[in-house]
Amino acid sequence: MNPASVSPASEHEPRNRSRPVWRGTGAVAEPDLERATDGARILLEALGIDLENESLARTPERMAASLVELISPRPFQMTTFPNDGGYDELIVARSIPVRSLCEHHMLPFVGTAHIGYLPGERILGLSKLARVLEHFSSRPQVQERLTVQVANWLDAQLGPVGVGVVIEAEHLCMTLRGVQAPGTTTITSSLLGVLRDDSRTRAEFLALTHSQR
Repeated sequence: MNPASVSPASEHEPRNRSRPVWRGTGAVAEPDLERATDGARILLEALGIDLENESLARTPERMAASLVELISPRPFQMTTFPNDGGYDELIVARSIPVRSLCEHHMLPFVGTAHIGYLPGERILGLSKLARVLEHFSSRPQVQERLTVQVANWLDAQLGPVGVGVVIEAEHLCMTLRGVQAPGTTTITSSLLGVLRDDSRTRAEFLALTHSQR
């Protein structure tokens, strides 16, 4: 994983900010797969799991590799273009798949994200909206922080008129354990600039995301 492949929000000062900027990326260090495998083996044995069983013998290795995959985003290069056509309406990408690890229980949460912005002088390559989401979700997270990180990063990089992020996700730490409420989803939002301050623009964005908020 190469956190330096994208610029953290702290390197830029966003315009028209309505909330304090979140500083830093929170990305994890380079994983040590061999040590993680040893740790997984110790954990499983401590839970009473018989790793001598043929079907379980390589489970620590697979378990460690799976977790590494979940916390290792693919590097990408930020691609923006001049807004030569003077486009001044919302750009929204809906239903982007999102998955991350709850940092409190290390169980996944999965769902969809709706990300949009009202452009200023620059527009963004559309695939980068999903890549930014992947970058910040590929680490131990809480949904509230993830939502704010994506919005702040886009605000800092693009200097748009407004940014909106809505995430709806199911948390396995809530549906498989604890209260055990399967099917429950959590919705979080982060709105910046005119999407926060102007009620009509905010309503338009939320209608485009089909959010009931």
